[in-house]
Amino acid sequence: MNQLQRITLDPAVMGGKPCIRGMRVTVGTVVGLLAAGRTEAEILKAYPYLGKEDLRETLAYAGWHADEIEVPLGRSEYL
Repeated sequence: MNQLQRITLDPAVMGGKPCIRGMRVTVGTVVGLLAAGRTEAEILKAYPYLGKEDLRETLAYAGWHADEIEVPLGRSEYL
């Protein structure tokens, strides 16, 4: 995956959820708005400090994250 410059993870911001440029706008919020049928123009009007590139990277991150898989690990005898 290409390096995303606008998606940040910081434990001190929104509990470490992926956010846009360190602001308190999460990837989940933007993806949820798009899923609810909001247009790009509506989102940018509601969040005027975001740009089109922020929305593009949000979707890129969500797509990459959706393709991740979890591999169950065996239980250690030491646990």
